[in-house]
Amino acid sequence: MWTNDTRARTWAEFDRPWDLIVLGGGITGAGVLAEASRRGLRALLLEARDFAFGTSSRSSKLVHGGLRYLRQAQIRLTQTSVREREELLRGAEGLVAPLGFYVANFQGDTTSPWMFGLGLAIYDVLARKWAHEKLEAARMLERLPVLQGAPLVGGYHFYDAQTDDTRLVMRVLLEAARHGGVALNYTRAIRLLREASGRVVGVVAQDESGSGKTAEIRARAVVNATGVWADELRASIGKPKRLRAIRGSHLVIPAEKLPVPEAISLLHPRDGRAVFLLPWQGATIVGTTDIDHDGDLWQEPAISASEIEYLLALVTHACPGLRLTADDVLSTWAGVRPVIDTGATDPSKESREHVVWNEEGLLTVTGGKLTTFRMMARQALQALQGTLPELKAPGHAGPLLEQQARAADWLAPLESGARQRLLGLYGADAPMVYHASPADCSPIGSTPALWSELRWAARSEGVVHLDDLLLRRVRLGMLLPEGGLQQIERIRSLTQRELGWSDDRWDAEVVRYRGIWRRAYGPPSVVGG
Repeated sequence: MWTNDTRARTWAEFDRPWDLIVLGGGITGAGVLAEASRRGLRALLLEARDFAFGTSSRSSKLVHGGLRYLRQAQIRLTQTSVREREELLRGAEGLVAPLGFYVANFQGDTTSPWMFGLGLAIYDVLARKWAHEKLEAARMLERLPVLQGAPLVGGYHFYDAQTDDTRLVMRVLLEAARHGGVALNYTRAIRLLREASGRVVGVVAQDESGSGKTAEIRARAVVNATGVWADELRASIGKPKRLRAIRGSHLVIPAEKLPVPEAISLLHPRDGRAVFLLPWQGATIVGTTDIDHDGDLWQEPAISASEIEYLLALVTHACPGLRLTADDVLSTWAGVRPVIDTGATDPSKESREHVVWNEEGLLTVTGGKLTTFRMMARQALQALQGTLPELKAPGHAGPLLEQQARAADWLAPLESGARQRLLGLYGADAPMVYHASPADCSPIGSTPALWSELRWAARSEGVVHLDDLLLRRVRLGMLLPEGGLQQIERIRSLTQRELGWSDDRWDAEVVRYRGIWRRAYGPPSVVGG
């Protein structure tokens, strides 16, 4: 999709007539680009950093209805989310997968077990399928021995879904490209172009990959899908701040130290918030927190000492027999979510509903959840029909992703699970990923990722920096000791030539990556250092 000359070719085409410029390369922006391209618009997406750099690479990896939102009476959000979850499960097999979930009820929980049962019944009704069961404590322990020694009184089992959030963004961008959409990372909109009436008619873009060059790009419509940065663009046209930046942080613990066969939802003994233990790509995620983020949004967020203590306290409460400590943590990450600021004292009480604002020709779409990205995109385009009257109505939404039965024939040597995973993550490109380095189609450590994926990403996925490759394209920075640096020579042998980097450039990128990983992704002993 992105070759070594893609950036130069795209910059040369900036002066062409565009129908739509989308600012922001997370899941919301990717969804808008895909929907617009499918409907025949000449659409361009610009991302100031890397694709999925913000919240869309730092989520809890869940595609879910948000059971906890029922406790806040957010029925409409939950209903929309569970139905979008079902669409994603049907249309993105191999990329979005069912995930069994246990709700564990402990003595002293602030929410009674019967309320969880009622909530799950409503959850299933909204999803139009009955898929939960009540379990006594003994049955829970049979399935989840990791909870041995906790004050367990029973629980429930139900189903949600899980994904690799960054790979979902990349696959949606790939679908957009197949319909003529154009997406470029490390290209920042430094100024909005406005006509005499004040209406936004384009942007001044700056190359953030090294040259610093700028260009004016004009379009009939501009969509602000920049997430937590959306208020910065809105401020440039005189609009007041309306968003609240809330940080959610996570711990990653090796699966052999915290083995969970399926996800577990627990109420934290300190404040009654729902926190998850989630199996993901050979490791276990513990998260998330929900606190106001007061840091510079242009600096990578990092977990705080108090958040580490909070999440470890939950693990100790739920799994006392494991005696886990901060020394058992493999890595961490933090993401900053944009929510609409209502002034609620508790950040967890803020609504996760999305909004669409059309202000002076700048259409902002923000808030919402990973699960509802496609619905958000459709509503954003609907709001542009006055500006783009020829915009084709979507009709039935259709499948999220093109199915790739023919591509599967080229992956016959792979085991069925690995084959379906590659098809889900890469679509029609899956055979090329496999054949990019057939001798390197073995898993990387305890992860499901293949070594050949590194070569493909370096060759074809717009990698500008080493952290793009190791934190977002292939998630080694979160899943391997020392962020994958123990394997750096093999990574180099597979990717340096594809990236076109000199030895000096490679060495500089390793130093850069090590610093980023230590500050924002490392375990408690190094994070922030």
